[in-house]
Amino acid sequence: MIPYLSIRNNFMRKSNEKPLKAAIEEFLETFHLRDKLSQTKVIQSWEKVVGEMVARNTSQLHIRNKVLYVKVNSAALRNELLFARTKIMNTLNKEAGSIVIEDIVLN
Repeated sequence: MIPYLSIRNNFMRKSNEKPLKAAIEEFLETFHLRDKLSQTKVIQSWEKVVGEMVARNTSQLHIRNKVLYVKVNSAALRNELLFARTKIMNTLNKEAGSIVIEDIVLN
């Protein structure tokens, strides 16, 4: 009688198995972490997008309300970045895979 119960229980159990990708997606949605993950991607892509020299002369990158705030060490560099702001913003969003930032503020 015990073998019958174990076989029956195996068939009646609900399967919670799902692919790892689906489980991670569900986790990100449940705990509202997708936005934070995208923001982290943008900040990590900064050096790749603007180059090593610019990245060395910028600091304190953070995102608040879809605005990327960047501290720039040089007034001349700040002026150059202002002209390229739209291109930089579009490239950073492309790296993240979604629209994460809508503006860049250079301090």
